[in-house]
Amino acid sequence: MSFEAPQVLAPYAANPASSRGRRFSETPPGSRSEFQRDRDRIVHSTAFRRLEYKTQVFVNHEGDLFRTRLTHSIEVAQIARSCARNLQLNEDLVEAISLAHDLGHTPFGHAGQDELNDCMKEHGGFEHNLQSLRVVDELEQHYAAFDGLNLTFETREGILKHCSLHNARLLGDVGQRFIDKKQPSLEAQLANLADEIAYNNHDIDDGLRSNLLGMAQMCEVDFFARHLREVEQAYPGITGRRVIHETVRRMINALIVDLIHTSQARIADTAPRGIEDVRNAPRLIAFSDAMAAEAAILKKFLRENLYRHYQVNRMTAKARRIISEMFDAFVGQPNLLPPDYQVKGIADDTQRRHKQARQVADYIAGMTDRYAIREHRRLFLMEEA
Repeated sequence: MSFEAPQVLAPYAANPASSRGRRFSETPPGSRSEFQRDRDRIVHSTAFRRLEYKTQVFVNHEGDLFRTRLTHSIEVAQIARSCARNLQLNEDLVEAISLAHDLGHTPFGHAGQDELNDCMKEHGGFEHNLQSLRVVDELEQHYAAFDGLNLTFETREGILKHCSLHNARLLGDVGQRFIDKKQPSLEAQLANLADEIAYNNHDIDDGLRSNLLGMAQMCEVDFFARHLREVEQAYPGITGRRVIHETVRRMINALIVDLIHTSQARIADTAPRGIEDVRNAPRLIAFSDAMAAEAAILKKFLRENLYRHYQVNRMTAKARRIISEMFDAFVGQPNLLPPDYQVKGIADDTQRRHKQARQVADYIAGMTDRYAIREHRRLFLMEEA
């Protein structure tokens, strides 16, 4: 029996042998690296399975062919691993970060997050990056010895893409880089941009599939039009889904190639000797200026023409109403919540109120799209009680 040779890591890549470790000490995994153990724990988590029924732009019941948070996370991991291998970065770490980055996302995509943040303004707010960290640090309940998944520092660092100084001070070691204005590992930087590549291009695919975007409309974006012309020249007469897939595939490839070449050049110029040099350097994983400009134009187009489309706005309005009405009901009457989410034993009214609101946010954020719709009906419609 033959085994794949271990990946050759650059000296500036994250090395599991020199990890900063876990919050709770554990016996080394033996047959796996520490980052492989992280990945496996993420894949087996409850929050990861729920991503199958959480969507990005379209709500789950609108169709079976649109991206979900789960398929998106897998696509991010695939892009990130491909880039990591070319850059001699740690593929296991970049995969773990990619698969975990959306674990804290609410139902109904960004509409759900925005509404839950509004609901939580008096209680510290809500941000899905922080919630993803909260999921892996506290909310998952799989192990007898500790709450959460007890992931390595490096994976937790990568999950936390951005953070306010106030929140950073509350997070200890994983928040320190925001205070010190340092960079995360190259694997964390890479997962962040792989996320951007995946959601921009796959939202094009879903937008065209739903007929909320048209091919002629998409051709207003030169980046798309250029790759479409390449496809039509290479395959005269091509039509239907094939032309969309071929065009989007070429766009993704162009972004990946640019990201790899630009990052290689930046790394060569900086010549980091280890991960601490990476943390003290400017961002090294990046697009070229020209490609970054094209990506920004594409993102602006999607924001104006897809995410703000009137049909998306209608669903967004419904989603926000579902979130806000459930939040108000649960905060006003905590006895409507499952017992595990009811706060008891805190005498101070203010402290108890903040704690209960956070428990409500945890409960709602953990819901899938369709569970949130059903729970809302159970709360407010007599026949669904």
